[in-house]
Amino acid sequence: MKMLIRWGALTVSFWVVTAVIPGIDVKGGFTTYLWVALLFGLLNATLGSLLKLLTLPAVILTLGLFLVVVNAAILVLVARWSDKLDVNNFWSAIFAALVISVITRLISGVTQKALPL
Repeated sequence: MKMLIRWGALTVSFWVVTAVIPGIDVKGGFTTYLWVALLFGLLNATLGSLLKLLTLPAVILTLGLFLVVVNAAILVLVARWSDKLDVNNFWSAIFAALVISVITRLISGVTQKALPL
């Protein structure tokens, strides 16, 4: 149940990102957003964990701000692997990673308090 809520939160955050940030575009409808969110979540869980471990000194020196760069890199990688997601430049990816992080944190926090699992 928790994983479905996180996946839904990530899907909503991708929808908000495409509506708010120029340079990020998802070609398709609801199922495409679900696919992009699933791909981003899987890459972030596997490759992202390894990248976060390897860049731990930079994360510590920047007090965690470097994690946004790692998430932006994962987002650019998803855009390269999927023809449904377009990321125009790295700055768009940085802002998108920030928005995705904030929205998923908010939705997960609200649902965690509403639905104690």
